[in-house]
Amino acid sequence: MDNRTIISPSILAADFGHLADTIRTVESAGAQWIHIDVMDGHFVPNITMGPFIVKTVRSITQLPLDVHLMITNPERYLEDFAAAGASNLTVQIETCPHIHRTIQQIHQLGCKAGIAINPGTPPETLFEVIDLIDHVLVMTVNPGFSGQEFIENSPDKIARMQQLITSRHSRAAIEVDGGISHVTLPRTYRAGARIFVAGSAIFDHPDGPRVGYRELHNSIPKTV
Repeated sequence: MDNRTIISPSILAADFGHLADTIRTVESAGAQWIHIDVMDGHFVPNITMGPFIVKTVRSITQLPLDVHLMITNPERYLEDFAAAGASNLTVQIETCPHIHRTIQQIHQLGCKAGIAINPGTPPETLFEVIDLIDHVLVMTVNPGFSGQEFIENSPDKIARMQQLITSRHSRAAIEVDGGISHVTLPRTYRAGARIFVAGSAIFDHPDGPRVGYRELHNSIPKTV
């Protein structure tokens, strides 16, 4: 198994009435990151968490907090999320006309920088900056809601992203989010993904989030 492989449970699907216990459960099961989806009701048709939730989660766990900003004008809020405890800040390429500057700003705040692309955005859009970022998030559903079905041609797109990374001598890891389950995770892994965001597959598992996490972990293809 690649030692860079990471499963990042998305608390968008968690029970917020028992958030601390739920996070500690997946942490004890082996989760390496906690994923936090921030939505503003403008870029995506949903409104979710802000810096206060990031600060709350930081008080619960010392795991890296993987914060995905699905918002317009994200550069206005980077400092707030970094101060709240974000470890990684991922912005959508579609919202950042000055993406080079935004990447610099994230790094200056002491966070790892990621760029996310929607299903309709080609990997080649990142040609000029792929070597400047720590990870690229390939959305495998249309962003906005938890529990959507995996887009079937996503592995082909992930493979194209991996080709771009290789051609630009980048060290960026490929992250995937949307419809990730014990069935779809191996497909994205074989295409080049190494960071897997999962919400429903973990937190809505009929046997609980610990079992959901372990099921995902056990589906990672073994490599020699």
